[in-house]
Amino acid sequence: IFLFFYLISITGLCLLPLSVFVDLMAAVWQQVLAVDARYNAYRTPTFPQFRTQYIRRRSQLLRENAKCGFEPGLRRQYLRLRSQLLALRYGPLSEQSSFRASSVRSSRTTLDRMEDFEEDPRAQGARGHRRSVSRGSYQLQAQMNRAVYDERPPGSLVPTSVAEASRAMAGDTTLSENYAFAGMHHIFDQHVDSAVPRLQFANDDKHLLAGCSLDGTLSIMTLSPPPPAVKVTLKGHAGPVTDFAWSLSNDIIVSTSKDGTLRIWNTEDGRCIREVADPEGSELLCCTFQPMNNNLTVVGNSKHHLQVVNISTGKKVKGGSSKLTGRVLSLSFDAPGRILWAGDDRGSIFSFLFDMATGKLTKAKRLVVHEGSSISSITARSWISREARDPSLLVNACVNKLLLYRVVDNEGTLQLKRSFPIQHGSQPLHSIFCPLMSFRQGACVVTGSEDACVYFFDVERNTKAIVNKLQGHSGPVLDVSFNCDESLLASSDAAGMVIIWRREQK
Repeated sequence: IFLFFYLISITGLCLLPLSVFVDLMAAVWQQVLAVDARYNAYRTPTFPQFRTQYIRRRSQLLRENAKCGFEPGLRRQYLRLRSQLLALRYGPLSEQSSFRASSVRSSRTTLDRMEDFEEDPRAQGARGHRRSVSRGSYQLQAQMNRAVYDERPPGSLVPTSVAEASRAMAGDTTLSENYAFAGMHHIFDQHVDSAVPRLQFANDDKHLLAGCSLDGTLSIMTLSPPPPAVKVTLKGHAGPVTDFAWSLSNDIIVSTSKDGTLRIWNTEDGRCIREVADPEGSELLCCTFQPMNNNLTVVGNSKHHLQVVNISTGKKVKGGSSKLTGRVLSLSFDAPGRILWAGDDRGSIFSFLFDMATGKLTKAKRLVVHEGSSISSITARSWISREARDPSLLVNACVNKLLLYRVVDNEGTLQLKRSFPIQHGSQPLHSIFCPLMSFRQGACVVTGSEDACVYFFDVERNTKAIVNKLQGHSGPVLDVSFNCDESLLASSDAAGMVIIWRREQK
């Protein structure tokens, strides 16, 4: 504080409009907080509660002071001097190893299509439009995965215990070491005071992130080159934005809103390409792309209906509709796009068979997780790890548990495998599988929680399954997302805060 007012006394204030100051000041103060957070692990190493309280109070004070309108150059100078002083006190912070980033980027494959890849380069299309080989039955999926695992030679696409690529990605470290995220890399608060229910990094991208807000907008954020910034804000919805999805090539985002519309956006300039109104005039609550055909999007609404929409024409697909027992809150396809799971606010998960040729949906199975408890998130994965090779479904339900199901047949029948205790009673919480977890021993999932924490669980650990716990949010954590090489984790909360966490440096 003394340093800041000393700079004021020697520099003076610039007579700019207050609105300009507020925008510039907020960006600089977010950078100041990110610097403080990165050094926070060095403060009172044996007293973590103090570190948490410090960064929370620091964040609050910086946001309040950002509205005071001090000269931007003054704050940038303060940021430089504070960084220098912290470096003198605790030592310089090293950047993440470029070798790890480059090795992951060059050799990783999309995990949930791993067992479907062919080594023939013709099996892959253009960037973001990979082709999969259809499997005959989910009933044989685990056995087929094991056969591929046992028969593939070292260095092939499916990881083995001696594969050099796997060891490079895992870094020869334990699961706990791999998911040791320390402090905050950056904080975005452009949606402050309005919840950010969904958050997602772009496909196969380390630095492009998007989030939607109940304030009616979406933000596309860039984390590199520094400083992190909001690239473009997508404006047009007349009500809260409930969900969104990136296309595989990242050039398009689709979003749903309580205003009853589905919108298609150009991610480069933020233009709304098309608006599709719900024919029933109901609130649209969730959406997802068909993974093998990004012309098709599945949308769920508040009147219990699912609908397949062709976003190129804006028209509903004939036969591509069905009805659930409640408001449709969550959707997820399997990797080949043959099975769709949908969750509602009555506690049911339905599986549907998707006809790739026509877009027709056929209802297959229903599982009642807990009568009357909302299913806020569903995520499908074909291969979890070397130890857990069964197709699986990760589910957030309002039963104070994170649920992991095994997919046991080709109709999407589910069998409970594990559950993990979290605080989840009413908020729309979401969870994810870690994208690179098949390349190391163990398997990790990450979830938000209503106690304002982010939890990492090892699904193969019978006791003490919590691998890591991140604290720093001031409200329920609604969504989490990894970038493609797991160097960054993003989390969003009910207060509108988005925190970017960086992996702890070795």
